[in-house]
Amino acid sequence: MDLSPLGHALAAVVLQCIFGITRGRWAIGGAIGCIWFIAREHTQAEYRWIALFGHGKRANMPWYGGFDYRVWNISSLLDWLVPVAACIILFLLIRAQKRIATYRALSSPDD
Repeated sequence: MDLSPLGHALAAVVLQCIFGITRGRWAIGGAIGCIWFIAREHTQAEYRWIALFGHGKRANMPWYGGFDYRVWNISSLLDWLVPVAACIILFLLIRAQKRIATYRALSSPDD
């Protein structure tokens, strides 16, 4: 079993927490963490395309080489989908917590 998607998710969530805790920018931190792994997997897909169809030469790769479905497999998809899902879930949980706290503050009677 490949555990790299979990490691990628952990790294993306840590980056999200750094931005969220220090600056209050949970969405920005999550986006940066996710884009890092999306770009990484896209680059690896380009190298797979070069190896499979480009005769080992980058010059032979068309602009869409990294998007070609033939060079993507389930492992490479999970390597970016799991961090994206983890960051979205964390963002939604933080957002819900803030809304609940705001609701409780507004609904509590003043002393």
